[in-house]
Amino acid sequence: MQTIDQAAPVRRGEELDNAALERFLLAHLPDAAGPLVVTQFPGGFSNLTYLLQLGAQELVLRRPPFGAAIKSAHDMGREYRVLRALHSVYPKVPRPLLYCDDPAVIGAPFYVMTRLHGVILRGQSPAVSGLTPATMAAIAAAAIDNLTAIHAIDYAAAGLGDLGRPEGYVARQIDGWTKRYRAAQTDDLTEIETLIDWLTTHQPPEHGAALIHNDYKFDNLMLNPQKLTEIIAVLDWEMCTIGDPLLDLGTTLGYWIEPGDPPALQAMLGLTAAPGNLTRQEVVERYIAASGRAVDEPLFYYLYGLFKIAVIVQQIYARHRRGLTQDARFAGLGAVVAACGQLGAAALDQGRISGLKL
Repeated sequence: MQTIDQAAPVRRGEELDNAALERFLLAHLPDAAGPLVVTQFPGGFSNLTYLLQLGAQELVLRRPPFGAAIKSAHDMGREYRVLRALHSVYPKVPRPLLYCDDPAVIGAPFYVMTRLHGVILRGQSPAVSGLTPATMAAIAAAAIDNLTAIHAIDYAAAGLGDLGRPEGYVARQIDGWTKRYRAAQTDDLTEIETLIDWLTTHQPPEHGAALIHNDYKFDNLMLNPQKLTEIIAVLDWEMCTIGDPLLDLGTTLGYWIEPGDPPALQAMLGLTAAPGNLTRQEVVERYIAASGRAVDEPLFYYLYGLFKIAVIVQQIYARHRRGLTQDARFAGLGAVVAACGQLGAAALDQGRISGLKL
């Protein structure tokens, strides 16, 4: 039996107004009864996730990070709407129950959903210990097969046809992530600049439109404790949109760390380096086989994923440098940004996405 994902005491500086939240929940949830006890799920670096024990009920609350001013990346109302719509066409999502856009309750918009019980694989999690290479290989294959299933969702039938603008998506992403990097930049990193220049001048043709998760990685997947190769839920839909599915694959490739990758990335994202995992090249091959899509320029999509992750981490690191968050985990994130640039430069120099020599 693997360990169910557990909550812990709320981190300092990320406390909620429990009294105001309890009053709101009791007023808006049918058959709710107190008292309210709040703990926090420790994973993740973006939106904050809390476990609410309201009498006999277990609920999960999502809110934006403290000190964040990136509205499009932390739109609670949008994420709530996506989860409501997905239930009709894709059952592997939590059921959303309640949305609140009144900042007077806990200081920011939030939504509440049902709690699912399952295993989430994180690098230092007890759930990882004891996984055999064969089990790890099967989980990795299931993850990529499930990504192709998301890309096959009939998003129009779910009422999500207006969620994004697929035309010109690739160019907008390169431009948008570059602007976000400039807004959050704290250091001069030559290798990141090289990535920006190369991605800007080597954009491939677009490959149609699909519902894309945009943050698809192991620790956003919940596994069946009795059968770890079965994915029971996909979490954290805050960045999902309608766009080129190969950019979604690129994001996953960026998160897919191999044994020889820089130590800073190993420490933060290294679960995919465990024995039995697919290599990044094998991820691409699995995706092609499962989806039927051609992936003619995997180097572009991988470098896009690395750059996007570098920008996301840079935004978090900048909040820490500017004193807008007290989370001690953020102090070393500058090294992660630099490592993304280092790995991207190696991929460019060697012309491949796997087995990179640094």
